[in-house]
Amino acid sequence: MAHDRSSTRPAWLEAVEKSAAGIRLRVMEHTLLNNGGYLSQACSAAEILSTLYLRTMKLGPSVGPLVPPPFPGVPSASNPEGFTGESYNGAHGADLDRFYLSPAHYALVLYAALIEAGRLAPEGLGQFNKDGGTVEMIGAEHSPGFAMMGGSLAQTLSQAAGIALARKRRGETGRVWVFLSDGECQEGQTWEAIQAASHYGLDNLAVYIDANGQQCDGKVETVMALEPLARRFEAFGARALDISGHDPEAIDAASAAKADGKPLVVICRTDPCRGVPILEDRAPKLHYLRFVSEAERAGYRSYFETTMVPAAKE
Repeated sequence: MAHDRSSTRPAWLEAVEKSAAGIRLRVMEHTLLNNGGYLSQACSAAEILSTLYLRTMKLGPSVGPLVPPPFPGVPSASNPEGFTGESYNGAHGADLDRFYLSPAHYALVLYAALIEAGRLAPEGLGQFNKDGGTVEMIGAEHSPGFAMMGGSLAQTLSQAAGIALARKRRGETGRVWVFLSDGECQEGQTWEAIQAASHYGLDNLAVYIDANGQQCDGKVETVMALEPLARRFEAFGARALDISGHDPEAIDAASAAKADGKPLVVICRTDPCRGVPILEDRAPKLHYLRFVSEAERAGYRSYFETTMVPAAKE
């Protein structure tokens, strides 16, 4: 009798893998419908975000509306209707975690992750990049899952470190999680933030980096080389781990690493074409996929319908 491999695997692992496949499927479908999208980011980050949301982070239930409302204007004393998208990560609590996504162009991937986690309705993507909506193409503080305006790349980490410091001084036990892209490690502010986090002993701060080796101008290593990345973070006072970003068990296990009074940095090595191998034909320019012809679009649609959809139904 054949051995049932699935029966020996943890339920959470099955859920994470299903979520990761769902993220790629949703982003691919959106890209086909809109003739463009940040598809490579979904390929590389799917397991990271799925593991964080479904296994690693201690978040309360979402208190955001399943279908995001229109943009009510910037929150202020004169505009009590204003809100942020942080509600999709649950209400605040001293023992609950907080999550901040730094590279705002990953917004579509985050929305897909929220849908897979049951925190956002699939219909919410119908508002994507529409005037008057909050489901921004480049995530803003009012977008689902976002708590702040990241501004230029690499600014979110500094803000999150400040929040981690405040939480530590208040005696709160909840952790602060930051999702970073490897291209942001070319920015000086990233290193200032890590140095400050080390100085203040922010071992309640954990940073997960999607090290997919790609940025808008091509390969990270040719734009500005970062290696040895782990040793660089260690030199600035962090506890750094280097793992596979497509291994949910390794992603989750890294979160339990003993930080010893240091911020934790987990470098997740990922493939920007994972699950969509036809993307490799566009290498090294993978940052944003916009179809150059109907023939190319038809090729991606065929792969979506004959490979990705059937796999999702298994």
